[in-house]
Formats: sequence, structure tokens, C-alpha cells
Amino acid sequence: MLSDLTLEKLRILTESAKYDVSCSSSGTVRKGKQGMVGNTVGGIGICHSFADDGRCISLLKIMLTNYCMYDCAYCVNRRSNDIKRATLSVSELEEITIEFYRRNYIEGLFLSSGVVRNPDYTMERLTAIVRDLRLVHRFNGYIHLKAIPGASQELLSEAGRYADRMSVNIEIPREESLKLLAPEKDHRSVFQPMKLIQQGVIENKEDRQRYRHAPRFVPAGQSTQMIVGATKDSDRDILTMSSMLYNQPSMRRVYYSGYVSVNTFDSRLPVLKQPPLVRENRLYQADWLLRFYHFKVEEIVDDMHPNLDLDIDPKLSWALRHPEAFPVDINTADYEMLLRVPGIGNKSAWLIANSRRFNRLTSFDLKKMGVVMKKAKYFITCHELASAFDQTSVIGINELRPERLRPLLITNEQKKLAEAEKQLSFDFEP
Repeated sequence: MLSDLTLEKLRILTESAKYDVSCSSSGTVRKGKQGMVGNTVGGIGICHSFADDGRCISLLKIMLTNYCMYDCAYCVNRRSNDIKRATLSVSELEEITIEFYRRNYIEGLFLSSGVVRNPDYTMERLTAIVRDLRLVHRFNGYIHLKAIPGASQELLSEAGRYADRMSVNIEIPREESLKLLAPEKDHRSVFQPMKLIQQGVIENKEDRQRYRHAPRFVPAGQSTQMIVGATKDSDRDILTMSSMLYNQPSMRRVYYSGYVSVNTFDSRLPVLKQPPLVRENRLYQADWLLRFYHFKVEEIVDDMHPNLDLDIDPKLSWALRHPEAFPVDINTADYEMLLRVPGIGNKSAWLIANSRRFNRLTSFDLKKMGVVMKKAKYFITCHELASAFDQTSVIGINELRPERLRPLLITNEQKKLAEAEKQLSFDFEP
């Protein structure tokens, strides 16, 4: 039974942890074992998200302490903030996790902490928690652990043997912007633990090829987070950093968090009435294009367009800027080009590429495959739209012109949301 004091600490520390969004998926499977407590069903260990079968998955998202030796301008737990502070002991946090799991409140743990005394002291306590959960309490559920920048390689290596996923938040994509808001930090302190974790993952993969039962090391890989809107950094800066990170073999996800004005007294930060959620959403869409649609950063954003269009999604924006690439013949275009057609997703492109071997596809077939014809019809031709027997001209992007087509593809709701965000003040004082 948890005491009233422990419950109050729990309330404070879960509130302090809510701004970290880099805990959305695990990507690992831990099957139930005899003598162990818990599992990760279907490879999911997600905080307030949904599994493939529609189930809501819960994860205890908590900090060990919200005291911190750093004074980062964008952080609610910064040293100079006058907020309620609390610290859980190692045994208290272990008790909370096991008690919540037994009550079926959670399926896993997301654990982070403010940095107290020094990085090694904090990392040692976090490592002790995950080690005890695995070895003493026999907890077999999902664990996501935040690595502390500056911690020793020995502690990171030990923690990686017990955690499913580890993450280190970059927060700000450019070094000069990070130095402005967090003078005590630099990118080197963030990239160093990332590199050590990556090295451990690669070595573990080689060990498991030689020895079948070799213990796993961070099997769900790494993730990180970048704050959107706290600095002058453009979407191009953010996506360039993301692309670089995805080139590393252990990086699974980069998360984007719209800046929340938690420290309105700091003149280095913009004062926003609401987070830039539309921009955050566009970055996730662009991220998807990088990871699954074979786009490059310079195709999504460039010198002339350093920021994403808030009115339309990045793929549609690219298509409108490159009318020369269209129309695309659904029955002959290669898979790579199908992926670039607005309204055609990854699964739809795969179905088209495999189905057209047996018959010429029509717009009716495309609808059954999940293609959003409201968008796609302006960028494609198919059997009944253009054939040797029907010379009827198709009204597409080259006939309508991009500037006339664009308003037809923006809904009133999209216009309203984008307009509201454009009116946010992003003035930065020198």
C-alpha cells in the first residue's frame, strides 16, 4: 500500500515528466516467462497509444527526481524555476512500478530524471532501478530508460542490458541555439552516449549471431526528441538533423514536441498562447517521407522553402512544386514514383505494383486499394482516364496549374488551423 507522501511525490514527478514525448513505442517483444512478472504483448510498450488490435496501452511515465543542476531555458524543471520538487528513492520507484503493474494500471515503465550532483550519480540510481526490477522483482515488462549525458560508459552498458529502449534528447537541432538556451550543455555531451549505445547494439547483434542465448542489449534501439518553436531554427535544420540520426543503425524514432510556454519570464524564449501543433504535425509527416517514402531532405525543404507549408502536407507541397513529374501512369510507373503521388500511401503503392501485373487498373480499383482519389486524380492517369480508345483530356495539375489546384486541395478546417498558427508570435528578443 502506497503512503500519502509517496502518492504526492508520484503526482509531482509524473507531472514533471509529461513534456517528454519520446516514449511512444517500444518495438520489442518480451514473451511471458515462468517466474517472471509481465510481458510486452505484440511488441508494444506504449504510453497512452493504441496497439494494432485497437487496445489502449499504458506506460508509467515518471521522473526519479525533478531537481536538476542545469538551468535550461526551455525546461519546466530548470534549476531556477520555483516549482514543487520531489525525489523518490530507488525502492519507492520499484514498489510503485510493481504495484501499478499488479493492479493492471500499466504495462511498462518510462523512467527519466533530472541531473543531481553529477551525471554518474544520477545514472547509477537509474541503472539500479532497472537492474532490481529485472533481477529482484523479476519484472519482464517494457522499460524505456533515459540515458544521462555525461554518464560513464560502464553505467550506460549496464543499463542497456536491462532496458528495452534508451534515449537521449537532443532538444535543439543547432549547436548555437542550444548554447543560447542551455549554456551548460552541448551536442557532444548528447552524441557521446548515443554513440556508446549504438556501439553496444552493434556488438550485441554480432554476439547473438555467434551465441543464440546471448543477453540482449537495448533491443528496441534508441529514440530522441527535438523541441519545435523554441528557437529560430527552421524545419530544414530540424529535418537535416533527423536525417543524420536515421543514418545511424540503432536510431528508431525522432520525436518532435511543439514548444509549450512554461517559462514565460525568460526573454530568450517566444511567448506562445498555444504550442505550434500544426508545424509539429507537418514535421511528423515529413519524417514519414524520409523514413518510408524515399524522400531526401533537400526535396522536402530547401533554400527557397526552409520551412514546411502549414496549409498542406509535405508530399502534396512537393508535387505542386514539381508539376513536370506528373501525370503518373498508374499502370506503368515504377514503385518509387507511385510513392510520390499525393493520395497514394505505402501500402497502396505496393498493392498497385503487384495488382497491375494481372490487369490494367482503373480508378475503381484504386479506390478499393485505399487511394485517396480526391487528391490523386489530379496527378495520375489510369485505364479509363487516358487510353488509345478514349482521347478525352484529363484535367490534371498541368491543365489546372499548381496555383489554381492548391486551393481545391485545402479544406476549410486546414485553412482555419494553419491561419491560427501563422498568427502566433515567434518574435525573439536579441
